[in-house]
Amino acid sequence: MMSVKRVGILYHPMKKAAYIKATELQEFLSSRGVSAWLCSAWETGQASAQVDGTDLVLSIGGDGTILRSAQAVVPRQIPITGINLGQLGFMTELSAAEALDKLPALLAGDGWIDERAMLEVEAPGADGEPARLCHALNDAVVARGAVARMVSIEASIDGQPLTTYKADGAIVATATGSTGYSLAAGGPILHPQAVELVLLPVMPHLSFAHSLVLPSTATVRLRVSTTHQAMLSVDGHTNLPLADGAIVIVKRSRHTTRFLRALPRTSFYGSLEQRLKGKN
Repeated sequence: MMSVKRVGILYHPMKKAAYIKATELQEFLSSRGVSAWLCSAWETGQASAQVDGTDLVLSIGGDGTILRSAQAVVPRQIPITGINLGQLGFMTELSAAEALDKLPALLAGDGWIDERAMLEVEAPGADGEPARLCHALNDAVVARGAVARMVSIEASIDGQPLTTYKADGAIVATATGSTGYSLAAGGPILHPQAVELVLLPVMPHLSFAHSLVLPSTATVRLRVSTTHQAMLSVDGHTNLPLADGAIVIVKRSRHTTRFLRALPRTSFYGSLEQRLKGKN
């Protein structure tokens, strides 16, 4: 049984309702003898500095807020419960209206842990600096920058050449990310607890246009050829410039993201159609 004595509350800083709900939950937790700290989910470094000794993180916003919360928590195994203020909420667990009613049961040890695979993304360092390592819950996207021209991306898997995409970009996604940008680009939906990776191009032109589902052991190498700047986007909020010849390496991370869930384990199937239509 999970014992919760300290809770971190990460909120969307540009939604007033998120901060109001965060302070309301902080007061509620304090009244039950649980210490709680607040931080903007956009201040990942500040949040990460406070998570040691935290038993549970509440993420208040939408799926984007959860992605930032996951960044703040990694590599610690602190579970996250998402409270949805957005429209879609594939990763969130509770609506803002029901949070106060359902939170006591989670604090008492009810619920279950939903463990999700993450990506480890190695990007070239700037100006000769060492390579930069990032972790992603959703995806890593190598794509064109501000100039609306295709890039060429040489893709290889486990050292074996696959193809050269001539496209707007290429996506490597986790199962969690398979219902995000990857899905919009034509990729398959994986069960959230699957550990496989998805590789697919974005708007390919006269080149390999198929999605691939890769084993969890696969290492994907993406080399960019471009006459203008390209970009690496990690979970949609860490964006790094890529020059011609830059190499990005993506594989499954040894770290995971853990969610504390109140909904039944089979709820993914029952809610899939509604969520894809934008209904909660």
